[in-house]
Amino acid sequence: MKGILLVNLGSPKSTKVKDVKTYLDEFLMDEKVIDYPWFFRSLLVQGIILNFRPKKSAAAYKTVWTDEGSPLIVYTEKIQKKLQKLVDVPVEIGMRYAQPSIENGIRKLKEKGVSEIVLLPLYPQYAMSTTETVIEKAEEVRKKYFPEIKINYIQPFYNREIYINCLAESIREKLPENFDALQFSYHGVPERHIYKTDPTNTCNLTDCCSRDKNPSHQFCYRHQCFKVTEEVIKKIGLPKEKVLVTFQSRLGKDKWMEPYTDETLENLPKKGIKNLAIVCPAFVSDCLETLEEISVEGKEIFEHAGGETFNYIPCLNDEDRWIEVVKTLCKEKLNEFYII
Repeated sequence: MKGILLVNLGSPKSTKVKDVKTYLDEFLMDEKVIDYPWFFRSLLVQGIILNFRPKKSAAAYKTVWTDEGSPLIVYTEKIQKKLQKLVDVPVEIGMRYAQPSIENGIRKLKEKGVSEIVLLPLYPQYAMSTTETVIEKAEEVRKKYFPEIKINYIQPFYNREIYINCLAESIREKLPENFDALQFSYHGVPERHIYKTDPTNTCNLTDCCSRDKNPSHQFCYRHQCFKVTEEVIKKIGLPKEKVLVTFQSRLGKDKWMEPYTDETLENLPKKGIKNLAIVCPAFVSDCLETLEEISVEGKEIFEHAGGETFNYIPCLNDEDRWIEVVKTLCKEKLNEFYII
């Protein structure tokens, strides 16, 4: 019997400081997120970051928390329920960090008689700290607890036409009538992560992202972000000069991908861009990084610098057209189980 497991990032159990600290400890101690040797990672995370960050993050989570709980968990559950109505196999969810865990999701499917799982990491683009760590964790859990289970992983779908059409339609419907620019703000990663995930050794973080069929593209998060932007604005029909790409959520003093979202928001009004629309296509579900970092903090930065209107465009969340994309991606992989 076959089943589907949808995997998202995860969220603290509650907005209590102790729960946020537990979540951040698991998240930041992942070597795919902070890729220092264990000793130095532990020194940084457990010796420094966890002494001040949980309180600040807990306050931020309180601003986005709903009566149902964490927005990211709530939206993932809604995707699961809608998808379940469209497919004839069991659908469960798992989070890379915290609960419900990937182990919990696989166990639930096994209890329903599932022996072959299609796993969809809910990240459009490939990155070491997203897709790669999800697959690595799922394989670790499978080998340890469920060696008889087979898992078929869905690859990043950033360049799939069904996804591009879905995202473009969603953005087009939400764009304000008058805006000076549309900003695509993607979650940032340290530049070294781009090199680490490139087995072809052809990435130079300069002109290779725009080269046709560069061998590093399937592993390059930066290229995939620019590709999503390029294809979406083609579908919408926006001129390139009205669009910009930036990267948010940097942590620490290491060199992260540029340009930075916060610095860009501060400088845009000086360049005459007073009416801004902004979207975050690294996420399919609204979460702390979109609802608080962008639509609250980002708006404050922009308006304080002289901006007049700031329009945050929500993620795909549980839109029906997005559920159709998820269904198509999953069904393709379910069918592969039948190929001998």
